[in-house]
Amino acid sequence: MNLSDLKNDWINEFPQPMMIAGPCSAESEAQMLETARRIKETGAQVPIFRAGIWKPRTKPNGFEGVGVIGLNWLKKVKEEYGFKTATEVANAHHVFAALEADVDILWIGARSTVNPFTVQEIAMALRGTNKTVLVKNPVNPDLALWIGALERLLGQGIENLGAIHRGFSTYQKTKYRNNPNWQIALDFKSQFPNIPMLIDPSHICGNRTGLAGITQEAMNVGYQGAIIESHCNPDEAWSDASQQITPEVLAELIGNLKIRNSGLAGFDGEMGRHRTLISDLDFQLIELLSQRMKISEKIGKLKKENDIAIFQPERWKVITEYATQKARETGMSQDFIEKVFKAIHEESIEVQNSIMIDRK
Repeated sequence: MNLSDLKNDWINEFPQPMMIAGPCSAESEAQMLETARRIKETGAQVPIFRAGIWKPRTKPNGFEGVGVIGLNWLKKVKEEYGFKTATEVANAHHVFAALEADVDILWIGARSTVNPFTVQEIAMALRGTNKTVLVKNPVNPDLALWIGALERLLGQGIENLGAIHRGFSTYQKTKYRNNPNWQIALDFKSQFPNIPMLIDPSHICGNRTGLAGITQEAMNVGYQGAIIESHCNPDEAWSDASQQITPEVLAELIGNLKIRNSGLAGFDGEMGRHRTLISDLDFQLIELLSQRMKISEKIGKLKKENDIAIFQPERWKVITEYATQKARETGMSQDFIEKVFKAIHEESIEVQNSIMIDRK
């Protein structure tokens, strides 16, 4: 059997789109129960409660989760409020403890997906179970690693599988905590339309303000659900406070979602997919132009310090020749490419000129 053969009927047990919500980290029994109670009381369609029991941190000495004791709190949430439960596992020890606590859904985090040895260990520990396992994209934009992680799980007989799009790390700082890179996720979805895809707007945005927009964008292109961090007191959360929302805000976000029934196969779905990719590319273009202008600022400072003229004819000749070459290579209009380069060059001169003026 291969990934394309999977039926993944497990997702039909839940209302669509399937929503998973709860705190980034389990902090105390009271925090877990209050968050669960308030999610329930809002009436939001959230059948699955999530909480991080073990937290992989970038640096040591940070809060790394409460550990196994938090699984008892998850069990209590299930008993008192009827939620299914979900948590992240990063090694065999986590798997065995989660299975003993009867956690319903396990997910493999981005830092684990990137390591085939870790995924293989988790897959082997899960062998013989029928648990649902969701795999987040790896931290780096590598589609093969993402697919490979799911194949390792399938190789151990795990057939209830799903994917979570949580964005990709980048060295450059942008408005996102993790850049969506929709192209990679949509390539995955196109290749494996039978594998449910969920959006993780919390980790893509890294803040509360963009959550609704990213979630809606995912629904527009046929994602089957979302995993969103919700905390009874987000500002006091022990981890990722800025990206968590109250249960009441969560309910409002879910209630405002517009769900398209056509999916990727229909006209609306295809249009949504293309528009999402264009928006993603436009965002990348703006970010790159911003970085270019910052370099222009540095060049302007160097020219001022060394008493060099801003406009360099030889440099402009190189740029126009490069534009002509790229137009030929890409099959694009040479006139269009030259206009783009000219506009960029003129703005760069303006940036450098403003530095000259400021320094006088």
